[in-house]
Amino acid sequence: QVQLVESGGGLVQAGDSLRLSCAASGRTFSNYAMGWFRQAPGKEREFVAAINWSGDTTIYADSVRGRFAISRDNTKNTVYLQMNSLKPEDTAVYYCAVSRTAGTTRMMENYTNWGQGTQVTVSS
Repeated sequence: QVQLVESGGGLVQAGDSLRLSCAASGRTFSNYAMGWFRQAPGKEREFVAAINWSGDTTIYADSVRGRFAISRDNTKNTVYLQMNSLKPEDTAVYYCAVSRTAGTTRMMENYTNWGQGTQVTVSS
């Protein structure tokens, strides 16, 4: 079993940046792809970004490509989401999750464990 703890959320203004972190413990972190998802009030949870086991392959949702960057440090069992040029529509609870595979995937059903989430609020 793996435990995930997100941090770094907060209230910012449009155009600002935030860096989310997700610390993992339990299962061998470096063997699996990791992903970030988000859920806005009244909406379904959606894919944001994913990174493969080694960190050399990343994929993004169209809505964040070019503004967000996912990375990982396997020596620290941590995955990051750097969010730049934030928009009010980025407001959501952000969740990290560990995949059942080593390669990247945007399919929610491929993720086996989830963190508790961290709130990101972007004011206009």
